[in-house]
Amino acid sequence: MDKSSTQEKSSPIVVGLDIGTTKICAIVGRRSKNGKIEVLGIGKAESAGVTRGMVSNIDKTVQGITQAVDVAGTQSNVEIRVVNVGIAGQHIKSLQHRGLITRRDVHTEISRKDIDKLIEDMYNLVMPPGEEIIHVLPQEFTVDNEPGIKDPIGMAGVRLEANFHIISGQVTAIKNIVKCVNKASLESQELILEPLASSESVLSDEEKEAGVVLVDIGGGTTDVAIFHEGIIRHTAVIPFGGNSVTEDIREGCSVMRNIAEQLKVRFGSALAEENKENEIVCVPGLRGREPKEISVKNLAYVIQARMEEIVEHVYYEIKSSGYEKKLIAGIVITGGGAQLKHLPQLVEYVTGLDCRVGYPNEHLAKNEVLPKNIYEELQSPTFATGIGLLIKGIQKMEYMDVPAPSAAKVDKTKFTDDRKFGLFGKLLETGKKFIKDDIKDEDFLK
Repeated sequence: MDKSSTQEKSSPIVVGLDIGTTKICAIVGRRSKNGKIEVLGIGKAESAGVTRGMVSNIDKTVQGITQAVDVAGTQSNVEIRVVNVGIAGQHIKSLQHRGLITRRDVHTEISRKDIDKLIEDMYNLVMPPGEEIIHVLPQEFTVDNEPGIKDPIGMAGVRLEANFHIISGQVTAIKNIVKCVNKASLESQELILEPLASSESVLSDEEKEAGVVLVDIGGGTTDVAIFHEGIIRHTAVIPFGGNSVTEDIREGCSVMRNIAEQLKVRFGSALAEENKENEIVCVPGLRGREPKEISVKNLAYVIQARMEEIVEHVYYEIKSSGYEKKLIAGIVITGGGAQLKHLPQLVEYVTGLDCRVGYPNEHLAKNEVLPKNIYEELQSPTFATGIGLLIKGIQKMEYMDVPAPSAAKVDKTKFTDDRKFGLFGKLLETGKKFIKDDIKDEDFLK
């Protein structure tokens, strides 16, 4: 149980666990009285066992999870047992499908049970070998051939149809994440697609309604989610991120990887023309060797080349989605990579769409619990996914109208194998769970 004497029963404590390529982050929080998110504790650890959003070393990943959770638990004075886990990676796929049911009782109104039946049917779709459906996200409903209905509950009708956005992933990749969580003596309450989690923390309802692209630039991958009329329309994962830029700097400037990372963070720019010709950075040489001078402008050319490639991939996804002309709110970039100087200008130049950096501070309550420096750090784009996972977990608890399986107390009978996998724990909700490709992390800034 939560040891804090200030915990309110009406506000369950939830934990979001972001297993990224560059960092593993655990955030403990709850909803405050004014409806915002109150963060009680945060723990970070280096992620040495994740590559491009997928687990590549179980033991190292478990070690990182344990370390992050221990720090967050100590800081929040909560014994953590249950977490909402983000999932990402190149293996994530999305598709559109249409389902329908014919209601036998024509005299009653359409109920939540009818919608749940439609959603359950989608989980029975035949998928390619080795793939599982992770999320089923309802889009528009059609009642007796009347299209474009967002919420049909309470309406009369016989034939209920719906368009669905279905997200799937590799069974092995999902099992590996769940295995890491379980080996760290935790239960995975929910697997959530990372771009969808990030969208909760940095996008407003108005932006989702107007049409917006969320671009989450992590260490190993870049996640894309497109919203229009308040509905998720397209998701994709691009297998490049901040680590790709660091590798380019390492090779292009012939420096060690840790030096390349520091150069990127401290002096990096996504637009070479914004830098002066005569600006030079001096980096120490290897043992017994002379220091090396590197032009900041040349550094920017290296970074710009890779960032242009990533943004062009994003633009391709936007065009292939069919919503290019409907994105009134433009593009919102977040994740560690979004902190790169001049990146919004580069995105606007390549895509022709407005661009801003997304910060998760809009949903955060003023915090008297955390030290000021930690609270300020939380407002960085780096933590957009972690805070989004926390928000999703809280929303699910409120939707189910049950107390959180307390971050500390777990009834293990509730977590069968199917339930653990999130993929099969079919949420009875039109918002369903979400998982995403490359585990977002702040690759770009640590």
